[in-house]
Amino acid sequence: MAKSVSLSNPPVLTATPTKKANHLALAALFAGAVAISFAPIFVRLSQVGPSATGFWRLALAMPVLWLWLYLEGRGPIAPRRPANLADYSRLALVGLCLAGDLAVWHWSIKFTSVANATLLANFSPVFVALGAWLFFRQRFGLPFYLGMVVAMAGAAILIGSGFSLGGQHLLGDGLGGAAALLYAGYMLAVARLRRNFSTATIMSWSGLVTCIALLPVTMLSGETLLAATLGGWAVLLGLAFVSQVSGQGLITFALAHLPAPFSSVSLLLQPVIAAVLAWIILSEPLGFWQAVGGIIVLAGIFVARWSSRTA
Repeated sequence: MAKSVSLSNPPVLTATPTKKANHLALAALFAGAVAISFAPIFVRLSQVGPSATGFWRLALAMPVLWLWLYLEGRGPIAPRRPANLADYSRLALVGLCLAGDLAVWHWSIKFTSVANATLLANFSPVFVALGAWLFFRQRFGLPFYLGMVVAMAGAAILIGSGFSLGGQHLLGDGLGGAAALLYAGYMLAVARLRRNFSTATIMSWSGLVTCIALLPVTMLSGETLLAATLGGWAVLLGLAFVSQVSGQGLITFALAHLPAPFSSVSLLLQPVIAAVLAWIILSEPLGFWQAVGGIIVLAGIFVARWSSRTA
C-alpha cells in the first residue's frame, strides 16, 4: 500500500550534503552564470528604459514562475509554502533587494560599458563574505579568500581599459558598485531561505514583489513602457526567460547546496562571458589583457572551489 503524504505539515527543504548533490549544484551554478551573462546584452539592446526593462524582466517571467509553482504543488510531496507574516516578510526582502539591484544595475549599463557594469555589480563577493561572517558566523580558510582576491583581480584586469574617471562612466561605475551591495543582500537572503523553501516558491513570491516595486519606479522616471517592435519584445522575452527564469532559477537552486560566499565568487564567471558576448554582439573591444584577466578569474574560482571542498 502506498504511503500517504500529509500536506498539513510538509517536509522542510534542507541542503543535501552529498557529493552528487554538490556536483549537480555546481553545474547549475555555472549554467546560471552563463544564462545571466546574456542580461547586459539584452539590456543594451532593449527599446525601453532601464527601469522598464527591469520591470518586464520580472513581469514576463511571472506566468512561467507561477505555473512552475502550481505544478510543484501538485506533486507527490507538497513543498512548504509561506504561512505567516515572517515568511512573507523574508520573501519580500529578497524581492526588494533584487528590485534595487536591477534598477541601479540597468541604469549603470546605460552610462558605462557592459564589462564595467557587470564587473562592478559582481564585486558582491566581498559583501557576501562579510555578511556571511557577520550574520551567519560562516568562515572559510585563507585559501578561499586568496581565491576570491585572485578572481576579483582577474575581473579588474578584464575590464581595466574600460574605466573612465569622469562623466557618464563615473556615474555608471558608481551605480554598478551600489548594485553589488544590493545583490549581496539578495544572495545572502536567498541562501538562508533555501533552507525552508523551494526554488519555485522563492522565485515566484520574491519576483512578484520585485515586479510591483519596479513598476512605480518606471512610471516616475517617465520611461517608455512598451517596446515599439516585435524585435523589442523578443529582447524583453529573452531577458525574462534566459536570464531571470533560467539563470536566477539555477542560481537559486544551487544556493541550497553551496555556500553563498563561494557561489558569489563563482559568479565572477559572468563578466568573463559577458565581455566575450559584448565583443561578438556589440563589437565592444576585447584584447590580450582581457583574455589574461579572464584566465585569472577562472584560476581564482578554481582555488576558491578547492578550498571550499577541502573545508
